[in-house]
Amino acid sequence: MMSNFYVLKWIKYAQGFPSDPQACVGALKELNETLVDRTVLLGNGFTPSEADVSVFAAVHSSVIGLSNSDRKKFQHVLRWATHIQHNVDFGNLLEKIVVEEVEFDFHKLDIWLKPKSAAKEEVDSNARMTVQSTKSADKPEAGPSTKKSDSGTKTTGDKKATQENKKSAEVEAVEKDKEVSVSLLNIQVGLIRKAWKHPSADSLLVEEIDVGDAKLRQVVSGLAKFCSPEELTNRRVVLITNVKPGKLRDVMSEGLVLCASSEDHTLVEPLLPPEGAKIGERVIFSGIDGKPEDVLNPKKKQLDKITPHLFTDDKGVATFKGIPFMTSAGPCTSSISKGTVK
Repeated sequence: MMSNFYVLKWIKYAQGFPSDPQACVGALKELNETLVDRTVLLGNGFTPSEADVSVFAAVHSSVIGLSNSDRKKFQHVLRWATHIQHNVDFGNLLEKIVVEEVEFDFHKLDIWLKPKSAAKEEVDSNARMTVQSTKSADKPEAGPSTKKSDSGTKTTGDKKATQENKKSAEVEAVEKDKEVSVSLLNIQVGLIRKAWKHPSADSLLVEEIDVGDAKLRQVVSGLAKFCSPEELTNRRVVLITNVKPGKLRDVMSEGLVLCASSEDHTLVEPLLPPEGAKIGERVIFSGIDGKPEDVLNPKKKQLDKITPHLFTDDKGVATFKGIPFMTSAGPCTSSISKGTVK
């Protein structure tokens, strides 16, 4: 049984995780060194503990914003983060940290593990196959006795196969575009009526948001490092309202506030709908039709496939593949230009 002392130690680490970028690097370095020979922070197996979940939620925004060069410095943290997000269902509350995986060549491993004689025999076999292929290529083509009908049949078959492959590729492309279409998201204009600090996570805030329904919608956001509850109260925001509801550190969340972020993730702010936009109205995208899902399916990772195409342009207008987030009063914007939107 793991000691409560160590659980409390890591929860204290999570609650005190710094917001200053330079201090974050030091804290991540400490975590990286701890994880050199560990799969999880506490316990002897592979099952994430309460401490792992708390620390993951605290460092998430800092880890996801690491540059490629910094990621190389914190490989143990990234390995651990990948393990945690694969074994703990955060729903759509925390964006997946994408880590580039290197495909291992098991064929080479087999060759390395074989005795030298076996490896040499395989090389010789490959060499013989190459020689045989060369000889076959050097053989003269069949003479005039070859039937023309056979040639014609083969040509027709090749054309038919090519057409079928082309049609299959087109269908696949249409399905792929449909799968990552922003129309799947129910993005609405909301007004934060109340905001407060999460009772057990310093990096999180809880907001009650009016989207025109009879009941206010409660949302947990990782904005504590960037905005105060007072700054968010009575602020208009843009949020996704068809994410699957779920608890984040024991507090229910029923949406996802969309925010713009600078490249180094030092600046983060919620997108701002224009004055005059109606509370609850759906954000639309010119030329993109479609009905949003009733509830996004976390297993299909629809949000993970769409968010890489969300960003602000050089004027700070929020876009999907360059198409503005539009309301009845104009586009949604941010003071952060050329930033990501998540």
